[in-house]
Amino acid sequence: MPETPTTIIPLDLAATSVDITRQLVDIHSVSGDEGPLADAIVASLADAQHLEIIRDGDTVVARTNFGRAQRVVIAGHIDVVPENDNVPSRYETIDGDEYLWGRGTVDMKAGVAVQLKLAAELTDPRVDITWMWYDHEEVSAALNGLGRLAANRPDLFVGDFSILGEPSNSQIEGGCNGNLRIEVRAFGKRSHSARGWVGSNAIHKLAPVLDTLAAYEAREVEVDGLVYREGLNAVGISGGVAGNVIPDEAMVHINYRFAPNRSGEEAIAHMHDLFGDYEITVVDLAEGARPGLDAPLAQEFLAAVGGEAKPKYGWTDVARFSALGIPSVNFGPGDPMKAHADDERVLTSQITSCEQALRVWLSKS
Repeated sequence: MPETPTTIIPLDLAATSVDITRQLVDIHSVSGDEGPLADAIVASLADAQHLEIIRDGDTVVARTNFGRAQRVVIAGHIDVVPENDNVPSRYETIDGDEYLWGRGTVDMKAGVAVQLKLAAELTDPRVDITWMWYDHEEVSAALNGLGRLAANRPDLFVGDFSILGEPSNSQIEGGCNGNLRIEVRAFGKRSHSARGWVGSNAIHKLAPVLDTLAAYEAREVEVDGLVYREGLNAVGISGGVAGNVIPDEAMVHINYRFAPNRSGEEAIAHMHDLFGDYEITVVDLAEGARPGLDAPLAQEFLAAVGGEAKPKYGWTDVARFSALGIPSVNFGPGDPMKAHADDERVLTSQITSCEQALRVWLSKS
């Protein structure tokens, strides 16, 4: 029998941005399962006459075409990391402050909620706007929906400035660190563990790698006035055949977060400097991005939002826009320290303040 079509329920974009965040959180969209949320976004904006809607897989683009002198690209990813008993969403009060709790509240459905509300309501902005909501950000860079869209529709990546709604406590965070993951392997010779001297233990050979990681002092690097902190850590280790066999292969999975004054090639070279006696396999590489705060629109936005720009320690897709020559900053509600946490939660006041700041800046004076 043919499958019964799934009913698509649009989001209520007339609700507050806080309530829209809750709607988004309660729609399952772990990386790879973004389809229903992308469907809901398209359905929600279907009647917006001021927007051209474009869909590429589970990435949705909505843009104005008023012929303004300048264009701003505003983007956010719609996928989340796996849930862990933190859906559905709920409100909670801590020390007198109201939070919205649940997977994705911080990273980054609150930012997407603000963007969706403004996309629907800003029918006459002072600049043309290209809104992008994309899939597969929380997994390998090779799967990133924004990367796929850039390959399929490079014409959509035209702009004078871009804003990524990554969590930044509703303050501007410039640029981002680069992200490199490698596998470091050691090899030995199998033998019976009762006669270990006959073999060569690959796990033991990794001891110098762990010593290097434990003793490593991460750099703090100033780039265009912002200080980025690097990180080098083992994030996985594997090896072993059986309880009575000396292992002949072992691997340490290493993650290097490098400051944006260092290229991806230079980051790889640094790993070879540290672990050059071992076999090294690059698993994933994403370039960092310099702050980009010297662009005129970035200066206008910084003045409008107020406060002091800070560096983004994690990798975000501002790097993708930066590589395309579009100055880009991170600006979204939520404390990055709560991203991916089991008690992920966002201050509702930050959602509201983020919406207000963007609304004022994008509206005609």
